[in-house]
Amino acid sequence: MEIVVDDLTGDEIAKFLDEHVREMLSTTPPESKHALDLDGLRRPEITFWSVWDDGTLVGCGAIKRLDPGHAELKSMRTATARKRGGVASFLLAHIIAEAERMGIRRLSLETGSAEFYLPARRLYEKFGFTFCEPFADYRPDPNSVFMTRVLTS
Repeated sequence: MEIVVDDLTGDEIAKFLDEHVREMLSTTPPESKHALDLDGLRRPEITFWSVWDDGTLVGCGAIKRLDPGHAELKSMRTATARKRGGVASFLLAHIIAEAERMGIRRLSLETGSAEFYLPARRLYEKFGFTFCEPFADYRPDPNSVFMTRVLTS
């Protein structure tokens, strides 16, 4: 597998992200959906990575700088056919290392509270994220769970 910084101009990543947003809307009420669409991910404070395996897009993820030392993990997604196959762990380890390299001291995230998101929450816990209060512009929401991790940088 190869992880690359993605400029978000390819048709394949656009389709992949559209599926991500549609999946979020199918499992979460619209007022609780925080997944960014393609335009939302093209902001200068966001670094976006895609994961490729033999020319096939198998995952993606991003970080959004909130301030010089704090960033938010965004848009983590694994292709349906590759779920539970190590793609997310491979990517999350890469993103954490890159965040540390960038001088980020804290990485936080929002994910769903429903059963559908349990594998994601377990992944984040495996990587040292702990539950926390809402951060940045988030507000308490019964459909959301907030997690954070202090980095070593």
